[in-house]
Amino acid sequence: MGQRSGRQERSKKPEMSLSENMTAEEEDNKEENKELKTKDQRLPLVFGVADLKNGAVGLYNMGQTCCLNSLLQVFLMNIHFTRILRRITVPPYASLKRKNVPYQMLLLLEKMQSGKQKAVFPTDLAHCLSVHRMDLFMQHDAAQLFLTLWNLVKRQIKDQDLVTKLSDLYTICIQEHLACQICSSETKRNSNMLILPLPVLDSNSHMLKTLEDCLQCFFHPEELTGHNMCFCEYCEKKTPFLQSMKLVHLPQTLTIHLKRFCFERSANVHKLSHYLPFPQELDFNAVLTEEQSQAHDSEKAAWQYELFAVVTHSGSANSGHYCAYVRSLTEHKWYCFNDSTVCQVSWDDVKCTYGHSDLYWGQTAYLLIYMKKHPQLAYTDESR
Repeated sequence: MGQRSGRQERSKKPEMSLSENMTAEEEDNKEENKELKTKDQRLPLVFGVADLKNGAVGLYNMGQTCCLNSLLQVFLMNIHFTRILRRITVPPYASLKRKNVPYQMLLLLEKMQSGKQKAVFPTDLAHCLSVHRMDLFMQHDAAQLFLTLWNLVKRQIKDQDLVTKLSDLYTICIQEHLACQICSSETKRNSNMLILPLPVLDSNSHMLKTLEDCLQCFFHPEELTGHNMCFCEYCEKKTPFLQSMKLVHLPQTLTIHLKRFCFERSANVHKLSHYLPFPQELDFNAVLTEEQSQAHDSEKAAWQYELFAVVTHSGSANSGHYCAYVRSLTEHKWYCFNDSTVCQVSWDDVKCTYGHSDLYWGQTAYLLIYMKKHPQLAYTDESR
């Protein structure tokens, strides 16, 4: 074979003009929009993952995404959440669709429902989250990642009615009371939160024995003395205060964070893996006293909950693995979602996440998600 000449040959294909190039790009966008439009037409038919006839579907781990996968399963198994997703306004352009978290979650849900695969890759959603500067290939805290995901979804839903429904579905309202111990002046302030952070140790660093004990500890009045004293406007100086929390409102979906990670004196983070049972059914009226709530009787009547999901952590504070136990709201069966592996489990299996101080790598419950048993006693979805 002869050698090629060192002179670069001029292409025989004529160069495209700027207008022709733009036309080609528009054609590509039309094709992509056409493909996405076909998917969009199927989205109103999408329900929760729990409604799948071919069983629960897992999510492949794409490199330290076990925390994300576990939280996605909890979100997508919640039919009250997916009911909101199904009503979102679909972004008009392909470029906007790729950046829209609620839309990508809906596409992932549709992907999980189509076909008979045991697991799917959440690639498009992962790319979408990376656009929003979420580093997926690192260790995450499930409570913090839950807040990040929820806020991204809320921020990108354009329908204000749906934003209100999403907030109503998850938002807790607490009233904080501060009373000066010198002049008895008192201030009150309502605070909204998405997660109820419960201590697993009391004020004397003793291990709390049940979830009900953790709730009592959270709402128990605390004296603020020494370095914790507050400035009193009436005394015009820092004085001892009595701080107390009162429960005002609980949502349809209640997320509880068991604060199992704590700082030691050496400033290192330590995991508390001790045994801490939680009930399948939780009645806040039976746990809290009259002084610990600031709600109407109609609100309190709906404070009866059933356990819906448990996000567990195994390992240490520096490294570990997350998985989720979720109860199907339609089948009333428990499933364990361990990335791509999904299996049906019993309540006894869920109870194994109570914790054990001697099991270093054992699973311990980290997030507890409860669902109202009778939400219609407080309000109905149709009336809002």
